[in-house]
Amino acid sequence: MAKNPFDSFSKQLLEEILSPYGAVEVSREVPGESQFVDVYFEPSQTAMARTELGLLGRIAQTPCLLEPFRNQPTPSEIRSCLLKLFQTHGDYQRKARREKESIQENDLPHLWVLASSASENLINGFGFTASNNWPSGVSFLHPFHRTAIISINQLPRTEETLFLRLLGKGQTQKQAVDEVIGFDAEDSRRSAILRLLSNWKISLKITGKTEEEQELMMVLSQAYLEWEQQTEQRGEQRGERRGEQIGETRLVLRQLTRRIDDVPSEVRSQIQALSLTQLELLGEALLDFTSLSDLESWLVSNSAV
Repeated sequence: MAKNPFDSFSKQLLEEILSPYGAVEVSREVPGESQFVDVYFEPSQTAMARTELGLLGRIAQTPCLLEPFRNQPTPSEIRSCLLKLFQTHGDYQRKARREKESIQENDLPHLWVLASSASENLINGFGFTASNNWPSGVSFLHPFHRTAIISINQLPRTEETLFLRLLGKGQTQKQAVDEVIGFDAEDSRRSAILRLLSNWKISLKITGKTEEEQELMMVLSQAYLEWEQQTEQRGEQRGERRGEQIGETRLVLRQLTRRIDDVPSEVRSQIQALSLTQLELLGEALLDFTSLSDLESWLVSNSAV
């Protein structure tokens, strides 16, 4: 259901980050007229603490609807989000009646509008208010509405807000991308996020660029170069490891031939399937071999090492 490259990126990013912690459904259809929630998340009862997700982790403590906007949403778009929320609440309540279960207010999903920016006029027009328990940029409607808007450009620049600032715009997003690039090269989050940012860049290149998107391309280009370099390095490392493994295999087979003469083809196949670590162990053990049965016994004992 993606309408544009940002739509795809925002959904993929939220799915990538949240999926280890619960069920993520992208473009979830709601009852009534044909409407779709951008991202619906339901936390797993067995999920580990989401503290590493920062502000996004706080949001993900309860079932929620996530509606990202590349530009400031219009009043009509906010009302559309509220309609999807209330239809989802109605679906929850119907399901509870069918299953003869009770449902409490706190069981109902929360709506989070993730806006790159939100003007004072928009905030005041709907009656959103800030909360002392949440960082700047987060505003809520009255509790029974179970709705909040996050003005991403007003979030503090901290590690806690990083994943949401990636959905921002302009300098806000650029700073977040720079922070991701600064992650340790072995950090799995770095690789995953750079891959998604690179896909976004490729999508923009295919669909054509407005003046605003040309600025975005500059931001994404660095992420693309970092991802490309990291991918090449991993390919080189895999090639080096494969070369080491082939060399070690040949060395072990030569040594075995000298100690026990002929090595049957089926046994050779078993040796060629060993990991580099297993080959190194075999290279040490074969010094004590006196017959083919010694080798076969070792393979049986060490095949799972």
